[in-house]
Amino acid sequence: MRRDDANLIADRPTFVTHLECSLTGERYEAGRLHGLSSAGRPLLVRYDLTAAGQALSRDTLEARPTDLWRWRELLPVRETANIVSLGEIETPLVPVPRSGGANVLVKDEGRLPTGSFKARGLVMAVAMAKELGVTKIAMPTNGNAGAALAAYASRCGIETIVFCPDDTPEINVREIAMQGARVYRVNGLIDECGAIVGKGAAEGRWFDLSTLKEPYRIEGKKTMGLELAAQFGWQLPDAIFYPTGGGTGLIGMWKAFDELEQLGWIGSKRPRMYAVQASGCAPIVKAFEDGVEHAERWENAHTVAAGIRVPKAVGDFLILRAVRESEGKALAVEDVDTLRAVDDCAREDGLLLCPEGGATLAAYRNALAAGLVDAGERVVLFNCATGLKYPMPTADQTLDKNALPDLGTV
Repeated sequence: MRRDDANLIADRPTFVTHLECSLTGERYEAGRLHGLSSAGRPLLVRYDLTAAGQALSRDTLEARPTDLWRWRELLPVRETANIVSLGEIETPLVPVPRSGGANVLVKDEGRLPTGSFKARGLVMAVAMAKELGVTKIAMPTNGNAGAALAAYASRCGIETIVFCPDDTPEINVREIAMQGARVYRVNGLIDECGAIVGKGAAEGRWFDLSTLKEPYRIEGKKTMGLELAAQFGWQLPDAIFYPTGGGTGLIGMWKAFDELEQLGWIGSKRPRMYAVQASGCAPIVKAFEDGVEHAERWENAHTVAAGIRVPKAVGDFLILRAVRESEGKALAVEDVDTLRAVDDCAREDGLLLCPEGGATLAAYRNALAAGLVDAGERVVLFNCATGLKYPMPTADQTLDKNALPDLGTV
């Protein structure tokens, strides 16, 4: 963050009024450290949006640098000194006309610090942990969230322990360790790693920063929705395809759209929200199809897209509500289609997707074929991380400079 921009934030009052249980509506005091509500469900941050709207106009917002912190009146951090930034830019919308279609845009979150959209949630969660006096954090991860946590926590001197499934991509494990966290491989899935975190938190050994088990990761992730509204000229796309594991970003965007409407900056029209999962781990899809509000744990979860391999999400009912209220759908894709989409997008449009991003392209193609979306609609796919972190096919062709073949055959 630039020094002059930071000065604009100094000494501002917070517009946070309270926190609220997402299931029961029970109120909780702002400015205190909270985990889940007494009902065991995520807490949502609530704002005085009338006062925020008086303090911030769209014209003022549009004059600011286009980074995450331009939205500061709609974010929970009170003190400038507690902002922990590594340069969180507004991510671009990249057309993919050949592999996707003329009206398909990829919001490329791989441009963020640590190479993934996890930076949005973790920068906010860590900043608020700092503001509320947390000194030691633990968290489970499938890779990218742990990397983001390690980076931001190290930046502000918070001790961090990360637990990951033992088949987490090697580059993620090394990245977490390199950026200062203690990282342990666990012979289990992410929810089983989360159980270890929960046990230690119950023993008072650390604060549990698991997905949706503290209130502020949603607030960072909601900036994806705020950015989309601004990038679309205060309209919204017709459909959003979002890779859904814990679902924080989908929940956050849905919250952002509601807050923007209350500010009077957008109307009531919403995108259809498509929660994209892998066929080998699709608890939200099953719950959607069964017409229930809570998803059962998915046994024997497996997929090439590690980021959406989440057998049980604590915010399942919030994901399902957003999908249903938007008249969207939860969709499962096969790994072979995900990998084909990654390959097509790279070869045809020059954009290297991560597997989770490839899943959204595969889901869009399936939805188009099934008539769920129309080719003329404006669609946004989320690529949640840079494809550079993931294995790529070998490229082992060689030339002997002393015995060149006919270069017309090269």
